[in-house]
This record gives sequence, structure tokens and C-alpha cells, in this order.
Amino acid sequence: MRVVLLSGGGGGARFARGLAGILRPGELTVIGNVGDDVEILGLHVSPDLDSLMYTLGGLIDDVRGWGRADETWSALEAVATWGGEDWFRLGDRDLGLHLVRTAALRDGALLSDLTEELCGRLGLGARLLPATDDRLRTHVVTPAGRFPFQEWFVGRRHRDDVDVVEIDGADRATPARGVVEAIVAADAIVLAPSNPYLSIGPIVAVAGIRRALVERRVRCVAVSPLIGGTAVTGPVDRMLTRMAGGATPAHVAQCHTGLIDALVIDEADAPAEAEVDLVVTRTLMSDRAAERGLAEAVLEAACA
Repeated sequence: MRVVLLSGGGGGARFARGLAGILRPGELTVIGNVGDDVEILGLHVSPDLDSLMYTLGGLIDDVRGWGRADETWSALEAVATWGGEDWFRLGDRDLGLHLVRTAALRDGALLSDLTEELCGRLGLGARLLPATDDRLRTHVVTPAGRFPFQEWFVGRRHRDDVDVVEIDGADRATPARGVVEAIVAADAIVLAPSNPYLSIGPIVAVAGIRRALVERRVRCVAVSPLIGGTAVTGPVDRMLTRMAGGATPAHVAQCHTGLIDALVIDEADAPAEAEVDLVVTRTLMSDRAAERGLAEAVLEAACA
């Protein structure tokens, strides 16, 4: 069974791990968000791609939910000592990846080719593709001003309410090699329990990807990132309330209008109504078994 997953990091990456645990090697393709990519200290950092790669490859720090396990911070401490930027947490092990990526991109490599090579070094059974090789950057418009995503999310700890999300470069971006082909060949398409504005939004803002999803011939199922109307992590519940008018399954489904056939919601959000089919299950991914259980329920809904 060929499954395509559109995902950010965090909960999306854990869900990807659940899917990988029940599918055979080569059956899962993950299309990752690159709208929150950032240049830090001259290095190209791809936080969502890295979280996906680390999680699928068994390197993630599951306690923090981001970065490498068994991390140390000597380099960042030295950066701070010399007066450099240390607001974005880059660990010593993590830096190795960013150094390799930055050097390759400066030598003309495509992000998609490089990501495939890096995943091959980890021996991943899933394929990981960036949504695009073109520059795509998410900005948020708030009452305090317009901010690049990472400055708002990490630097300002996403304390500002968001009125508008803008994806710079979306009007020029084209899908990375293999992305549309994977969607067309898929037996099921899934949108991870990631923020629909900040993680899924930048992916589907690429016109070629959105067109492929609209023209799909198989079911597309989204997983709600809310439990009882509240975000497990991050500001998605606040964003939905402010930008969509509420944090119910119907409001989540509206974010994906025209792209999905069903929405998987948690038992705490039922009963509910929406303009798509609703599938009720337990969505909290508290451990690996829960990740696989949610993945099984989602694939069952996708094949209904």
C-alpha cells in the first residue's frame, strides 16, 4: 500500500513513525514542510525535515520533542560567549547535520537530493521529500508586527496572536522532484496532526501540490491536532479560535476545504459535525503503541 503523508515536525513526525511502523519499507512517502526553514549563524536549518528524519531514524530526543537525543551544547555556549545569536537552540550533534547541508546547498545541491542522501545514510524505510526545492518562508502577521516564523515561534515564544499567515515564495515555488508523482501514485493520502496554518499550509501553498491533491483519485484523510478543542503542543487552538472562529472539528476541516474526504478526531471532540466524514478514535500519541494504533485507524478511514 502506497501512502503519502503531508507533515510538519513534532506530532506529525511521531505520527509518521507510527505509519512507518505498520507499513512495509518503501510504502511511505513523507512530504515535509520547509516554510519554517531558517538561516542561523550562516547555516541552513530545516527544522521540520530534521524532526522527521531524526524521529524516523531513531535519533530524536523524545522528551524535548525536537533535536537529537543525548545532545550537548558546548558550541552554542561558545557562540553566546562571543556575543553571537543563541536564541535558536542548536546542539552539537545537530550542528553536524546543518554544516553538511549548508555546504552541499552552497555547492549547488538540491534540498530534495540532499535529503534523500541523508535519509539513505540513516537507512530509513520511508522516503522523505521537501515540499519544494525553492525558497519558501512562512511569516506571521500579529498585532505586534510581521515576523518570520522562527523569530515569532522560538524567539518570541509564539506569545503574539496571529491574524494572517503569509507564505513568501509560494507564488513561484514548484514541487520538488518526486512529490507530485508520489501523490498521483498513492493509494491513500494523509495530512498529519500538524498545525494546518503553519505546517500543512506552506506545503499546500505550492500550487502544483495543491492541484495534485484536488485532482486525487484516492481518499485524503486529515488528523486533527486538537484533543478536546485544545492543542497538545503549540498555538494551533489559539490560531483556530482567532482566525477561523473556533476550535471544533468543523473549524479544523474548514482549513482543508477541497483537500480532504475525512477528518480523524479524538473521542474528547465527539460528538461533532463537519462538512466531511468524521472518524472518532483516540488520537493522543502517548507511546509507540498509541502511534501505531492511530496510524491503523487513519489508514482504515483512508481505505473506507
